[in-house]
Amino acid sequence: MSNPTKAPTVEMKLEVVVIPVSDVDRAKAFYQNLGWRLDADFASGDDYRVIQFTPPGSGASVIFGKNVTAAAPGSAQGLYLIVSDVEAARKELLGRGVEISDVFHAGDKTVGPDQPYLFGRARINGGDPEQRSYRSFASFNDPDGNGWLFQEVTARLPGRVDADTTFSSSADLATALRRAAAAHGEHEKRNGGQHDANWPDWYAAYIVAEQAGKELPQ
Repeated sequence: MSNPTKAPTVEMKLEVVVIPVSDVDRAKAFYQNLGWRLDADFASGDDYRVIQFTPPGSGASVIFGKNVTAAAPGSAQGLYLIVSDVEAARKELLGRGVEISDVFHAGDKTVGPDQPYLFGRARINGGDPEQRSYRSFASFNDPDGNGWLFQEVTARLPGRVDADTTFSSSADLATALRRAAAAHGEHEKRNGGQHDANWPDWYAAYIVAEQAGKELPQ
């Protein structure tokens, strides 16, 4: 009998998600317009073609093409794209001419399985009132109706990330530094308003703790 508490010894990295499309060239143009990296466009005769794209900063990619999957076009739903600033991510897509919802958060009322990416909860306009991590979203579809979801994550839950601290872009790092700066300003106020000469160490501890979902320094 297997032991579910035994730590895994082999790394298992999710790298590819298959999405079903009806028009390969139309889908390729859409994902290129998002600014995603085109990794591959391979064809074998007239019956097989596979295209791979990777979102900025992502360790996982998507593939689609001809005879790649038997799933119905548009049936892929609840595909999460984690961002540090959902409003900024939404504005970028609007600037690229992509139709995207307003920012919303999940309410307490259960509405059934028609919105699985909201865990069955109703949408409420606007971001999470308490600005909590994991709680604010914006959604968009590709031309076939495959459903994508921006989810704002600014601080990970405990145990969700390894000890290494990484950022997908300079903008993400800058956003983390601003949060650390704001928190450090409160830290200096609590200490009589005196300048903290060790602020680089405090910033570093704050950012690492935030990404790892650990208790933030005070």
